[in-house]
Parts: sequence; structure tokens; C-alpha cells
Amino acid sequence: MAITVHCDIVSAEAEIFSGLVEMVIAHGALGDLGIAPGHAPLITDLKPGPIRLVKQGGEQEVYYISGGFLEVQPNMVKVLADTVVRAGDLDEAAAQEALKAAEKALQGKGAEFDYSAAAARLAEAAAQLRTVQQLRKKFGG
Repeated sequence: MAITVHCDIVSAEAEIFSGLVEMVIAHGALGDLGIAPGHAPLITDLKPGPIRLVKQGGEQEVYYISGGFLEVQPNMVKVLADTVVRAGDLDEAAAQEALKAAEKALQGKGAEFDYSAAAARLAEAAAQLRTVQQLRKKFGG
């Protein structure tokens, strides 16, 4: 049996996952992170995108998070995010439409234009689309 660590993924609405994992792979502010049992304690922010859990026996679960924080302690990994969606539940067509709308909003700047909000919508839509595409590439479908 592989060595595991307890992992919790919590959104603003509910606890999404709680269980033992062999590894957590997430997209941190400075690049991808692979957290395995025995990892040094760490707190970092997470960018919007996929978070992958390798559960006992090698089974994998993929979630999309809208950004958040990752905390690593000796016997626990905790992900705190505003929004967490099972990657299989993401709608690729809706993500593509949101991406197009965000790109259009960035081009149509007016006097009341909020660049940071438009850029955030663009980043989130792109991350959702990237998550769907990675899931399809890795697991087929």
C-alpha cells in the first residue's frame, strides 16, 4: 500500500473532498506543485486551473478551482478555494463562450471600463477551458 496524506478541498459553499491521497498536483503562483506525503510545510496561493488528486491505488480525480490557497502540514494538505467544480462537470462550450466574451470586453474599453475585472474573467475562462482540454487529453473523451 502506498504512503498517503490526508487531503481536504474546501470551497466557500462546502467541503468538496476529504480523504487519503498519494499526491496533489496544483497550479501555484510560481508554477505547478506536486505535493506528496512528507512534503515540507508550505502555504501558497493557487491560480485558477486544475487540481489533480492521485488517490490510493492510483485512481485520479480532477477538479477546477477558481484560485485559492494551499496549505501543507506534515499529515495534511488543505486547499481553500472560492469555487471548486469537478472537472468532468465543466461545460467546454460555456467556457469558450466566456473566453470570447472576456476577450471582447478587453477590446471594447470605454470610460467606465474595469480592466482588472475583465482580465480576471479572461483568466478564469481560459483556466476552465485549459482544465477541460487537459482532462480530455489525459483521460480521453
